[in-house]
Amino acid sequence: MILEKKIPLSYWFNLIKWDMLIVAFVIVGIHFLNLYLPLIKIPLSIGTFLGTAIALLLSFKLSQSYDRWWEARKIWGAIVNDSRSLVIQLKSFVISGDKERISIIANRQIAWCYALGRRLRGLDVLKNMESYISLNEIENIKDHSNIPLSLLDLHSEDITGLHQDKQINDFQQIQLNSTIVRLNDSMGMAERIKNTPFPKTYRRTLHFFIFIFLITLSFSLSDMRDIVELPLLMLISLPFFLLEKISQTIQDPFENKPSDTAMTAIARTIEVNIKEMIDEAVPPFIEKKESYFEL
Repeated sequence: MILEKKIPLSYWFNLIKWDMLIVAFVIVGIHFLNLYLPLIKIPLSIGTFLGTAIALLLSFKLSQSYDRWWEARKIWGAIVNDSRSLVIQLKSFVISGDKERISIIANRQIAWCYALGRRLRGLDVLKNMESYISLNEIENIKDHSNIPLSLLDLHSEDITGLHQDKQINDFQQIQLNSTIVRLNDSMGMAERIKNTPFPKTYRRTLHFFIFIFLITLSFSLSDMRDIVELPLLMLISLPFFLLEKISQTIQDPFENKPSDTAMTAIARTIEVNIKEMIDEAVPPFIEKKESYFEL
């Protein structure tokens, strides 16, 4: 996940190095082809037209990819709000101020945030969960296919228990259940993004036509000197491939990549806020590192 704005040039280079290498080989191949077939000449206007069309398609794809990334960030923003609201409601609703039961639910909510982020990234969901929930609860849910959902179900059971013990009234139970429903809705929206891949045919077609554009442009500029043509075409291809790769990396915000939604940092912020509210030891915020992302 990206933690600061400084991104090393090596990251950008690794994104497009193979595409640029292919472009270099294609340009050199076309140069030698023109030595034997010098009659091949394509008007520059054709390359210009293709470049304009591809630029429009790239801007559309980048916009659609960013929309997915931004929607993921808004979902986690809602999770922050609802996680805080759940604990605030418990503290104000529970008549006896039962700190132990409030602490159990609050820590389970922290566990839910970490578990959801790890599940979306395809990692071990139960890693370090013993710090937040009991071993008995871990044993009960470890074989479930959707552990974050099981944690919300445990929330619901505890709230029902508070209502049966007359610690909260009917209206307060409805309010708490509404908060849990919103958390479940946020989880469902995140899973929808995770399980709905961006159409690969669109990406591959666009990638193919970028190469067609560069080949066409190479024939159009065949009259230029070699020492000028190769660097010029490489420079022209750079923004096309870079934008295409950027749109590809941000279109899937839950894939454990540098462009991910910063779910771990957000979950840590939630943990700090909740533990402050229930007067428990507060962990430090995730510090920014010299690296541009945290594994």
